[in-house]
Amino acid sequence: MGESVTEKDPAALREEGNSLFKAGDVQGAVCCYTKALKLSDSQGESAVLHRNRSACYLKLAEYSKAEADASKALDTDPGDVKARFRRAQAFQKLNRLDQAFLDAQRCAQLEPNNKAFQDLLRQLGAQIQQKSAQLNSTDARVQQMFSLLLDSSAKDSDRQKAAQNLVVLSRDQAGAEQIFRNDGVKLLQKLLQSKLEDVVLSALRTLVGLCTEHQSRTMAIVNELGMEQLCAVMGAGASTVCLAACHLLQVMFEALTEGMKREIRGKDEAILPEPSKEIRSMLRHLLEMLPSSNVSGVGRDGAINLLVKQVPRKSLKNPDNSLTLWVIDQGLTKILRVAGTVPELSDGPTLTDNTQMSCSVLLSKLYDDLNGDKERENFCKLCEEYVQQHFGGSGLEAKLRAIQTVSVLLQGPSDVGNRTLEMSGMMDAVITLCASEDVTHQQVAVEALIHAAGKAKRASFITANGVALLKDLYKKSENDRIRVRALVGLCKLGSAGGTDFSMKQFAEGSTLRLSKQCRKWLCNESLPPNSRRWSVEGLAYLTFDADVKEDFVEDKDALLAMFELAKSEDKTVLFAVGSTLVNCTNSYDVEKPDPQMVELAKYAKQHVPEEHPKDAPSYVEKRLSKLLEAGVVSALVCMVKQESPVLTDPCKESIARVFLSLVERQQDRGTVVAQGGGKALIPLASDNTSAGKIKAAQALAKITITSNPQIAFPGERIYEVVRPLVSLLNLECTLLQNFEALMGLTNLAGISERLRQKIIKEKAVPKVEGYMFEEHDLVRTSATECMCNLILSTEVQKLYLATGNDRLKLLVLYSGEEDERLRKAAAGTLAMLTAEQPELCVRIPGTTTHWLEILQALLLSEISDLRHRAVVIVQNMMQADKSLAETLMESEAMEILTVLAKGGEGTPDTVSKTAQNCLSQAVEYGIIKSRHGQESDKGTEP
Repeated sequence: MGESVTEKDPAALREEGNSLFKAGDVQGAVCCYTKALKLSDSQGESAVLHRNRSACYLKLAEYSKAEADASKALDTDPGDVKARFRRAQAFQKLNRLDQAFLDAQRCAQLEPNNKAFQDLLRQLGAQIQQKSAQLNSTDARVQQMFSLLLDSSAKDSDRQKAAQNLVVLSRDQAGAEQIFRNDGVKLLQKLLQSKLEDVVLSALRTLVGLCTEHQSRTMAIVNELGMEQLCAVMGAGASTVCLAACHLLQVMFEALTEGMKREIRGKDEAILPEPSKEIRSMLRHLLEMLPSSNVSGVGRDGAINLLVKQVPRKSLKNPDNSLTLWVIDQGLTKILRVAGTVPELSDGPTLTDNTQMSCSVLLSKLYDDLNGDKERENFCKLCEEYVQQHFGGSGLEAKLRAIQTVSVLLQGPSDVGNRTLEMSGMMDAVITLCASEDVTHQQVAVEALIHAAGKAKRASFITANGVALLKDLYKKSENDRIRVRALVGLCKLGSAGGTDFSMKQFAEGSTLRLSKQCRKWLCNESLPPNSRRWSVEGLAYLTFDADVKEDFVEDKDALLAMFELAKSEDKTVLFAVGSTLVNCTNSYDVEKPDPQMVELAKYAKQHVPEEHPKDAPSYVEKRLSKLLEAGVVSALVCMVKQESPVLTDPCKESIARVFLSLVERQQDRGTVVAQGGGKALIPLASDNTSAGKIKAAQALAKITITSNPQIAFPGERIYEVVRPLVSLLNLECTLLQNFEALMGLTNLAGISERLRQKIIKEKAVPKVEGYMFEEHDLVRTSATECMCNLILSTEVQKLYLATGNDRLKLLVLYSGEEDERLRKAAAGTLAMLTAEQPELCVRIPGTTTHWLEILQALLLSEISDLRHRAVVIVQNMMQADKSLAETLMESEAMEILTVLAKGGEGTPDTVSKTAQNCLSQAVEYGIIKSRHGQESDKGTEP
């Protein structure tokens, strides 16, 4: 009944908040004051509550909230000196020294003899003086740096030093403001025109400092610098400059879009206009870079990468896809112009090996971001019109452009690609051009045929017409560039059976011959890398066959050649490498057919999938060892680091799958961690397909269970492991994944309070409690072990203090279970809890009528760990309450303790020492006499 009164009564809530604050539970006090504020209808009372909550926020280092609350209190009563003092303290922490000084001055006027007020006033006076001296000297330093940088007669070394100092200064909030106020943007604009790469880089990095998380400054910089200049810098030569410019634009986009979401816009108070004008201006310039002939290949890739990151919605829950629609309207033809470029032909923008694959990714992302059929239909129409315009144009070059565009669409939004492929005359043109005398023409046509082959709609038509054609090209072509591509086409068509051994469309042994040829080309350094890449594409299909897997892992040169390609500038090979490794390690999901269904299928003469004998676990294990020896981990780590749209989610998923297979065996985990695998798995567990996230999280769990997590994930990285592990505590995951996550979290929870806090913050505690009820013994036990480490946190102990739940009962009952590990974990948790929260001791008899039997059985256990936990629990109970001690001493527990206290054979010292303490406590209470150890009359006081 008492609770409901408190719930309704602000005064009682305030009192409760005050006592919690005094007891050090600041967060609890905040809750009470907040509830009271919701219920309070008196202005005066609300002011006091705001003032009290302000004190809590100061303690919790949430200074903005502390300032806001103190201000609300002062609005009601400007003479409230406590509230004014708290606001002064908050202003001081927020570095708003002038306002803090005014408040402190007012406090000192109201209470001239208050020492705390005088001290704060002195402190602030000193801080303000120091700050103004600093500002003056920084102003002078900024101007000096700029004049040095712009002085062409100055020594290069001096200019470089000044440039570096400028970058360092811009990373500090006050320094950035300084540069900005000293007309820094105009000066940086001049630096961007410098001929020295180092100076340009410093200017870009300084701008990053100015824009980071600061919306208003970013808007001013976009408008003052103008996007033309930034895009020109990004599109010019050197790749380091291009990457730095790309990073700057990324930071600008983030500052503008995050600023729209954040309550305080970019650390400044003023409410600014929506930055959508600036964002569109930036996107328009990026789109204009795409077809421009004076932009470098690397610059173009940077622009595509930014469009991929910035345009589509981050989450489909947000209904607004207006940016995507705007980009399609303004720039789809520009993207298609790049997609249709055939580098070997005359004019057209310069491309890198990655450009067209990046275009496929961008087109795919835009298409996936559309809402409804009408928007998709419009996208298809625009693509068809573009392709038709070139395909129907005069001259062969225009046709080749159209075919090349279809190829890129087939690799991106394949529905759209299929539509363009079905346009009249398109497929015939592709087949005719496959026989062209000109290698470039042939190459464009063969690639289109290959991409078409992967799409089910056309596969049967292509199988009928294309296989003969591709075989012909493979056998008769003079040129290896064409032969390797024809081979991939054949592999793609021939692998339709997937891992099903009996559905192979190739004659027995021919996959082995083809894979041998692929490996030969892969190792042939005289072939251009983009042709060698195709040989990996071939292997990605052929390695569905276990004989091919076995041959491939035995061929160390081929493995090393593939790993080198995976680390190269050409990122388009990543997916093929990932797929090949998934096949070799058997880390794809295999659905085991239901035996009854198999019998039925045989009876009905239907096809039954069969597994190849070399896909048995013993073979897979040997293949994993061979890959580890060849250095697969460093190749995977390199692949994860790629900042490129080509590292798509399916590609990340395949890398996560391979990592999970590599850490399957405990003895290999050290190798994987030593070569950087642990670090690489963290981003894979947060940014991936849903299956990929789970695979990466499970690999992290396996590493956390058997390696020392502090060595496997040094420094701050260990905190990043918590969220992926908690994500596995999910009903959609398998029991094995739940079990491994719990084991990993148990290890982390045992390391430090800060890690336990991180686990609590990720809302893991209720999930762990849920798994303590799991029927499966191992899962239930590992959840209880995890709780045993989490209980070291006061917050978790408080859950057990709350009434009206069975938490304590569960621990007592589990201490009496058969399973030794479960008993150890439950009794360990009880021992810790009863020591830290003695008031729980009195509640133990109320949990179950069998509590005494359970304790006695623990005391009598042959396992010394269990005996030790039991004597600690008994000691805690006896110290907590005299009548409990009496109940225990009246039972058989006393005799058992007497035996344990004597020590001797098989009783560790810690156990006998604690048992002696229990008996001494009973003597102290006067329950037993010391000499004979016999029971005295009940209830006599010493």
